[in-house]
Amino acid sequence: MDQLTYEKLAEVNGRLEAEMIESLLEAEGIDVELIQESIGHTSFPVAVDGLGRVQLFVPKEKIHEAREWLKTYREGIQEE
Repeated sequence: MDQLTYEKLAEVNGRLEAEMIESLLEAEGIDVELIQESIGHTSFPVAVDGLGRVQLFVPKEKIHEAREWLKTYREGIQEE
């Protein structure tokens, strides 16, 4: 049986925010995989009853680094 190598980092509203976080994490050397229901991606650019929600997964060995980065990122947004 294959072991899972990625762990869920977060779930965000909308593809735009997910792709922005993905880009910034990848610039830090952290690979990111985005998972979204196909109907949510094609029909709803924002969250509607959860359909626009996007899950971000990172390699397990990078999860702590990614969580720290995400915490700092979100704190920075709240300060603005």
